[in-house]
Amino acid sequence: MDDLKQQMKDHFIKYASYVILDRAIPSVVDGLKPVQRRILEILWRHNDDKLHKVANIVGQTMQLHPHGDAAIYEALVNLANKGYLLEKQGNFGNIFTGDPSAAARYIETRLSTLAKETLFNPDITDKIPSYDGRNYEPVVLPAKIPLLLMQGADGIAVGMATHILPHNFKELLEAQIAIIEGKNYRIYPDFPTGGIMDKSLYDKGRGKIKLRAKIDIVDQKTLVIKEICYGTTTESLIRSIDEAAKKGKIRIESINDYTAKEVEIEIKLPRGQYAEEILDALYGFTECEVTLSSQIIVIKNDHPWETDVHEILNHHTELLLTYHKKELEIERDRLKEKMFYKSLERIFIEKRLYKKLEKIKTLEGIHKSLEESLKPFVRRLLRSPTQDDREKLLQIPIRKISQFDIDQNKEEIAYLEDLLKIVEKNLKNIKKYTVEYIKKLIERFAHLYPRKTKVKAIEEIDRRAIETKDIKFGFDPSTGFAGTKVSGPIVIQCTNFDKLLAFFKDGTYKVVNIPEKQYFEDVVWIGVADKKTVMNIIYKKNDTQQAWTKRFVVEKFILEKSYRFFEENAELLHFSTDPDAQVEILFAQTGKQKAHKENYSLKEAPLMGASTRGVRVSTQKVKKVSYRGK
Repeated sequence: MDDLKQQMKDHFIKYASYVILDRAIPSVVDGLKPVQRRILEILWRHNDDKLHKVANIVGQTMQLHPHGDAAIYEALVNLANKGYLLEKQGNFGNIFTGDPSAAARYIETRLSTLAKETLFNPDITDKIPSYDGRNYEPVVLPAKIPLLLMQGADGIAVGMATHILPHNFKELLEAQIAIIEGKNYRIYPDFPTGGIMDKSLYDKGRGKIKLRAKIDIVDQKTLVIKEICYGTTTESLIRSIDEAAKKGKIRIESINDYTAKEVEIEIKLPRGQYAEEILDALYGFTECEVTLSSQIIVIKNDHPWETDVHEILNHHTELLLTYHKKELEIERDRLKEKMFYKSLERIFIEKRLYKKLEKIKTLEGIHKSLEESLKPFVRRLLRSPTQDDREKLLQIPIRKISQFDIDQNKEEIAYLEDLLKIVEKNLKNIKKYTVEYIKKLIERFAHLYPRKTKVKAIEEIDRRAIETKDIKFGFDPSTGFAGTKVSGPIVIQCTNFDKLLAFFKDGTYKVVNIPEKQYFEDVVWIGVADKKTVMNIIYKKNDTQQAWTKRFVVEKFILEKSYRFFEENAELLHFSTDPDAQVEILFAQTGKQKAHKENYSLKEAPLMGASTRGVRVSTQKVKKVSYRGK
């Protein structure tokens, strides 16, 4: 049993480590998860500036990625929709509406210019065998842009999760320049969906930000949402508005989604509601305002690293300096090697050293003779010639020897010397060289990635304050008009979220939003639908002339729908909300029986549902009912 427990523990630790390092958490070096890195590597290998079928790229990536094609396809679409590394053709879905992309066989992609120029350099890329040992894949890509912070990242692993918000391309590069020059800087998120952001609690990525949708007021009755919050879609936003309306937090007449390439959600308001008044409610009770928390965990040196935005930028800037230094050193060595060989070639041909080799029959003898012939000229060369160098000399064709131009050779060496001076100068001033490189990137690409999210202080919304606003509702029985703009003998105090409940003589009732002015015909009672007021009624069936009574509360309803509170072919004799109401029932005279009266207390009637028949008051025919108060 102990062995089994230990085995389970070991396997769990291995699984957790695998998920953390090889699946869910991005690397701080290139900002990529393994599947993303493998997709980019395959696109780089097959790069010919033409578009590739996504299905083909997914299949090729399976050579490096030990998981199914669905995971690769989803990662590729997500990477393309970030907008930096991949150019796309076809339906890759819609980040605003949440609509899915088309099948992999219908869409195409290729590396963007930015990706090709900033992510790849085989000379400084370390590679390891793939999972099956048949291929090689990069450990990390030598990214020269802070991709992790540009794109943002989300990942859930065993026991940890990361949530890195995206930032603006130009601002990140300008921050790197500030780091190199030892200046202060500030950096804040920027979201592809736009919106308005309060960054006061961001705290270098360890805190949170408050984000609002951009809402334009077209007129007093119409609002249009033009930008949504990051992490939401137009569908989820509309659903949150509908739910808030059902709960009575806001009042809307209609909502229409016209989103295509740009977000456009139109909200129409009912009577009594105005655009400026509903804004706070939209921010307070719907996804028009969200709070996003940032938690930055990345992989550094094969271990999880909990850090912040500034530390990542500092680390990446150091890496950028290192990459440039390596590239310049490789270029320097390459130029020196070219200069060495051109000088060696000129000596070999100009001094006619090849003549001494014509009579030697063995290869070993040729190499030994050539080595001795070159010794007097070693001081003129950058290094001593090796056997490989001598082998190259021996492979020079006769035509090239006969047509060799010494002056041209000297010009080529002089040109290489000039290039070498520039490279060595850049090496001595590596920081200045890197700053110039970053400035060129800004000049070439910054206009493609403008800031979309505006930074603005957002005041905390007091939800309790916006939930209830006292208003007055008037009703004039003489005209039948009721509403907030009606003056009448009956005035009801209510809130902007209350509903109006109206009962009519024909036995129907309905619940409506409180109007500015609306006509109600043959109304017997009107008031607030508070779901607790007890209604007392007595009605008479026309066929039997017998009276029925009941007490009920209207608890459930659908706006504008007509309901019955007593059956058809009947007449309402009494309606009141007095819990201790007393009535006098006058019975009709039939045959020899004289009419007589009877007092009846309505609180004796049982509490029932609004649509039930109630209980019969008496078997005698009823002529009329008179209210006697309490």
